[in-house]
Amino acid sequence: MTSSSSITLQKPPLLELRGIHKRFGNNVILDGIDLKVYPGEALAIIGPSGTGKSTILRIICGLLEPDEGEVLLNGKPIRGVIEAEAEVNIGMVFQQAALFDSLTVAENVGFSLFERSHLSRKQILELVEEKLALVGLPNICDRFPSQLSGGMRKRVSFARAILEDPTVTTTAKKILLYDEPTAGLDPVASTIIEDLIKSLKVEQQVCDSFIVVTHQESTIRRTSDRLIMLYKGEIRYSGSISTIDTTDNPHIRQFFSGSTEGPIQIVGKEA
Repeated sequence: MTSSSSITLQKPPLLELRGIHKRFGNNVILDGIDLKVYPGEALAIIGPSGTGKSTILRIICGLLEPDEGEVLLNGKPIRGVIEAEAEVNIGMVFQQAALFDSLTVAENVGFSLFERSHLSRKQILELVEEKLALVGLPNICDRFPSQLSGGMRKRVSFARAILEDPTVTTTAKKILLYDEPTAGLDPVASTIIEDLIKSLKVEQQVCDSFIVVTHQESTIRRTSDRLIMLYKGEIRYSGSISTIDTTDNPHIRQFFSGSTEGPIQIVGKEA
């Protein structure tokens, strides 16, 4: 993968978080987060449960408003849900796939087009089939989520995240956000998902950059070229994947060794 150091020298960031604060009641989740994601970059966000990893993704895609700070796409501040004509588009793959149980796979993947586009049902179903084939799931349009394995449901959510209206002409860059995409999957299913994450960016060029929140070491090492570690609402480490085995940073060393000794202490519910 392209090194993040060379990326930062060539282009301004696609995405920037400046001074992001978020709390729920008395619980401080994010405490002044500054973060940049550059074109072509694959970023992993790691850290123990309850440290704000998923909260960052929700703020980026507009599902949550920060208490303080701002999110910029291509250098322009955004507020709330990102508009379709924005210069950078955001796609989100949720941790639990977030599929509607009462809808078929086709209806789940094509949901936004069925609701908002002027395309015919036949046209939408053709687009759905195309995206499902892209994630390795042809001929499952008529199935329901309950008929799919965990790994298949994850891939259906990938297809939904990359489905776009072809009648809307845009030159916007695309960032995909993955929230624990391999959580709860067996090693083989995890490898399939990890390969898909890489393929959507590198071979199929569906996205320009992506951010993956994960606890799984194979996902960190196999998909990303840079990582940041969050702990107690702050970034405790930022560096390339190649540095994680040699760094003296105590948070990184404890995280990857799984030791109970070190600066990381068990915190509450995942944020």
